Amino acid sequence: MTKEPDSEFYAGPQAEDFGEQEDPNALFMEWMKDAEAHEPHDPNAMALATVDKSGLPNVRMVLLKGIEDSGFVFYTNLESAKGLELDANPKAALCFHWKSLRRQIRIRGDIMPVSDGEADSYFASRSRGSRIGAWASQQSRPLESRFALEKAVAKFAAKYGVGEVPRPGYWSGFCLTPYEMEFWHDRPFRLHDRVVFRRASEHKPWSRTRLYP
Repeated sequence: MTKEPDSEFYAGPQAEDFGEQEDPNALFMEWMKDAEAHEPHDPNAMALATVDKSGLPNVRMVLLKGIEDSGFVFYTNLESAKGLELDANPKAALCFHWKSLRRQIRIRGDIMPVSDGEADSYFASRSRGSRIGAWASQQSRPLESRFALEKAVAKFAAKYGVGEVPRPGYWSGFCLTPYEMEFWHDRPFRLHDRVVFRRASEHKPWSRTRLYP
């Protein structure tokens, strides 16, 4: 028998209150703050869904690396499967699931590339090993052996043995501008709380609707 969640799971804003919040971005920040305090592993982890050229969905976990007025920022190899899919169809969906808090946020919207300056700044903040890895990995493409990858890492480690490691031109970031944000909070007997915010475009006001669980 599945045990109903105890009250210890409900840190932060009460579930019955979040539907009164007018600003989904402010509510997101409240929930992210709770996740950073209570989620033990990668509170900024999110599922990123795209579609390929045939319309078949693709999903994978990535890390949220920035929150801007315009949306949610993440980084990748632009020649990877997700990079190519986002270039061909610049729309995507995100899903945050914080198991420790029994909460989930689903987000859908348009994709825009970040500026070169923003990508350079974030790339420079990464560890040296991660920057070398970005040069060595032909992300999503066939790899003949683990040794081939290690050889590529050694090659670029030697090439950039002294000084800064520049950002590869094929490595950058995307920003998802949300047009729909749904907040879900686990409640006993599967009578969960769900509130969705929608808007027609980036500068239009948000509407708020409570949904059946």
